[in-house]
Amino acid sequence: MDHKKQQTKRIFVNDVDGYSSKHIAKVKLPLQNNTSRQSVVCSNSSKPPEQFLSTCEGGDESEDGDTEETLPSPGDEPAFQVVGTVSSSSEKLHFLHEQHESPTRDELFQCLLDCDVVVYNISESSTLQQVDEATWAVTALHAQMETFKSRKMFILVSTVMTWAMTKPQEPDDPDAFFSEEDFRQRRPHPSFRNHNNLEKLVLKLARGKKSKLKCYVVTSGLQYGMGENLFHYFFKVSWLMQVPKVPVFGDGTNYIPTIHIHDLGGVIQNIIELRPKMKYILAVDESKNTLKDIIKPDELDCLGVNLRLDAVIVNDTFNLSWACRSGMVANMENIVQEYKDTRQLLPVKICLLGPPAVGKTTVAEKLCQHYKIHHIHIKSVIEEKTTQLVSGTHPEHVGEEEAAAAQKHLEDINKSRLAELQICEILQEKLNSKPCRNHGFVLDGFPKTYQQAKMIFCGEEPENQDSELMSKTPPYNKTITPEFVFSLDATDEFLTDRVQGLPEREAEKKRFTQEEFLPRLERFRRLGGAEETLLDFFDHREIHPEHIDVHTDDSEYTEVMKKVTEIVGVPKNYGPSPEEQEEENRWREHERRQKLAAEAVERKRRKEAALAEMAARCEEWNVSEVRRQESELLEAQALPLRNYLMKYVMPSLTQAMSESCRIKPGDPVDFLVFTQ
Repeated sequence: MDHKKQQTKRIFVNDVDGYSSKHIAKVKLPLQNNTSRQSVVCSNSSKPPEQFLSTCEGGDESEDGDTEETLPSPGDEPAFQVVGTVSSSSEKLHFLHEQHESPTRDELFQCLLDCDVVVYNISESSTLQQVDEATWAVTALHAQMETFKSRKMFILVSTVMTWAMTKPQEPDDPDAFFSEEDFRQRRPHPSFRNHNNLEKLVLKLARGKKSKLKCYVVTSGLQYGMGENLFHYFFKVSWLMQVPKVPVFGDGTNYIPTIHIHDLGGVIQNIIELRPKMKYILAVDESKNTLKDIIKPDELDCLGVNLRLDAVIVNDTFNLSWACRSGMVANMENIVQEYKDTRQLLPVKICLLGPPAVGKTTVAEKLCQHYKIHHIHIKSVIEEKTTQLVSGTHPEHVGEEEAAAAQKHLEDINKSRLAELQICEILQEKLNSKPCRNHGFVLDGFPKTYQQAKMIFCGEEPENQDSELMSKTPPYNKTITPEFVFSLDATDEFLTDRVQGLPEREAEKKRFTQEEFLPRLERFRRLGGAEETLLDFFDHREIHPEHIDVHTDDSEYTEVMKKVTEIVGVPKNYGPSPEEQEEENRWREHERRQKLAAEAVERKRRKEAALAEMAARCEEWNVSEVRRQESELLEAQALPLRNYLMKYVMPSLTQAMSESCRIKPGDPVDFLVFTQ
């Protein structure tokens, strides 16, 4: 049991729910098997060549700081147990062994004492809070180091902003760089003087070979990758494409030291493994990009730095499996893909099919508004292409042959003699445009046939097409092929009745007149009965169309929208802008007030109806009661007369009537009178 504890290192990382510390804590690290370096040994050789920091097997440390190669622990105990602080415990971070939400100083210090390595990251912020906490932590640990049972390590992750005001020794020499050996010459940006003072304190406490607290300062370049933080502004502006180009403030000729966040994690892991003699380490990649190369976002202080740094120790001593050794610009395609994947900015690609007048365009417009994607209607696409050809977009970048081809294309469009292949090429070009590839699209009623779909979606096969997928399904261009296909179905009678109910002007505009609509509907039914239909094209490629019946004249298409959005899911974008959010909030408040007013009116109506019903019932009861009392009064008044008749009249009358029955006189009435 003690042996297992000796193998497992506890590593503390502060603020692990922040961008930088989170990726440092869960960075994927290379597994080495080089005994000359006494490097990390993976606990399972069958695993991929990269592991999370918290699941890798590592070497034991001797008291002199060297590492020794070890065999995997019996219980597959990970080499590192990562613990850290978080600002909120609402989300459990799976890569953490323990997480502490806003601990007190006493609780935090006990946590630090239980760890073998303490990593304090102050590279993300210029505020004093992180700096003060890190200053307290290293000072408190240094004061208690004599009580340590084994050596501990303190790694301060700082920022190149502590070099921002350093004057270059040879400004005109393009090959002149600062390295770790020049760290005493560094001059900080005014906003980062506290960071610089903390760096000096850590280096001061690192002195002494027999010290039980080894201290390192890692000066990180501006961090990028995995969804971005500092550079998020220009990635977002580029993705949204709301402005023609991202603005660059200043001349943009200053050099920006950078490092991929995974590479920064790799540097820290190498320090833990190798314990280098140099206590001050620059963590930057090999790029020498200027601000104009990168494009400047809003973080003026950080991106105003002008430094050319050479990370000698990282390049010469560490065995680092670089994610972006050549820097941000050279690896921009991969970084952009990381950004999209991390932030889930995935295009939503939909195709709406169905007979004429079923409501495809209306539903498409509503879907585009809901998902903030682009409405692709073939007529609009051709008109847009015509406008581009007429205006001659970027004529300075177009050669003579391309210009001639564009002119021929324009003439064909003007003469309305576009071939099916040309229409498909125009649509394919539109689907390959950046807005459609970034955000997504809704194809409105096109393509119409199997062959058209094949020309559009199978025109070229991207290099990164999944080979296993291609072996099972027919090849197609996944980048522009819709992920969701919906077929809106309706009967001919329903569609004909709907068209006949349209105003004449609207019917002419939409080509729904009797002369045009019926042939279009007949052609659609004929294409749907072909041997190979458009729906078959998607079915063969495992994109199974969803059929939705349209049988009511709901102008809002509520049921259709509900079914489509349930299948497609939530929007995968940034959501509404602040202005749109404010407008939405106003609209929601307006709807809330309208709802409250309607509820108040309904309550008043129900109350009045209840009162009216109660009054009517009360009136009915009153009338009934009066009638009952009148009946009882009449009955009481008639009682003496009834008694008189029964006593004095009825006996004689009964006797006379009996006698009349016996004698049977000619006039019974006269007989009764005279008898009495």
